Amino acid sequence: MRKTSAVLGSALFLVLITGSVSVLVPWLLTDGWQAGHWWPPLRLIGLLPVAAGAAVILDAFARFALEGLGTPSPVAPPERLVVNGPYRFVRNPVYIAVVAVICGQALLLARPVLFGYAAVIGVLTWAFVRWSEEPGLVRRFGAEYEHYRRAVPAWRPRRTPWRGT
Repeated sequence: MRKTSAVLGSALFLVLITGSVSVLVPWLLTDGWQAGHWWPPLRLIGLLPVAAGAAVILDAFARFALEGLGTPSPVAPPERLVVNGPYRFVRNPVYIAVVAVICGQALLLARPVLFGYAAVIGVLTWAFVRWSEEPGLVRRFGAEYEHYRRAVPAWRPRRTPWRGT
């Protein structure tokens, strides 16, 4: 896949899929971002996971396109295994970042329903990774992915970045 196609495909996936999960559904669940009434400093803490999660998502999507020459979508997966940036610390940074964004929104908007939604997304992504994504990566990248999988945790980030072989 060409870089231009990979960038456009990643951008489309970002808007349609990740945007739906992390923006559209929370907007619907909160009746158009209607906020509750929690202590304001607690609510402001929600900005941290929203900003950090958004940064990780954007970085990871760019890496899929520019380094992997593909997209996060199973329809147009990367040609190369992406193991740089946030992937040096954890194998599933985008899924973790999406849950962080939703939890940040829950704090920011003082809406507990979003914590429940984040938990559902967490379980669904765990199941998808476990039973679909990881077996596909083993088939696609073989020993390269197995080596990476042994060195980098799926959900709990490493303290130090993985440096490869």
